Amino acid sequence: MPLSPATTTLRTAETSVPIISELARRWSPRSFDPEATIADAQLDALLEAARWAPSASNNQPRRFIVARRGTHAFDTIVSALVGFNAAWAHTASALIIGIAETSSVEGDVRPYAQYDLGQAVAHLTIQAEAEGLATHQMAGVEWEKLVAAFDLPENMVPMTVTAVGTVAEADRLPEALAERETAPRTRLPLAELVLLRS
Repeated sequence: MPLSPATTTLRTAETSVPIISELARRWSPRSFDPEATIADAQLDALLEAARWAPSASNNQPRRFIVARRGTHAFDTIVSALVGFNAAWAHTASALIIGIAETSSVEGDVRPYAQYDLGQAVAHLTIQAEAEGLATHQMAGVEWEKLVAAFDLPENMVPMTVTAVGTVAEADRLPEALAERETAPRTRLPLAELVLLRS
């Protein structure tokens, strides 16, 4: 059931110029509905959006491990989270590890792997928004635990864990996190971001 406008689900950015609605609505909640699930078709759409993200020389050096809540793989990922992440991520419907393939099987270095992975995850998050889902990317992770648990080779470097699910009210969170959940959204002005515009 959709939440009322009084909840934290409606946090559309106040942009300086109009942008597409999926980008304006996207934000990173921590409060997820622990009963909500993701349909196979939705999950496939997220991964397909990531698959079609730009890639240097079309090398596509990004890989993903996808784990739904209630599975051993999901619990393994949760156990590697640190700090605030460990307090809320277990309620997400799924957790997705984003992995940069830093070299080919033949040993050719892929210097843009991290950049390409970032683009793929960005595409995934916007597709999630279009599907009515929310995402939250995390870097507070004990990566060595995930490397060992999923037997990742040296050229497969996990960079991020993305929580995916349905947003719930902020009051489900501990007080400190609830305050962050409802704080005003801010960004640096364009004048600070753009060094030169001719």
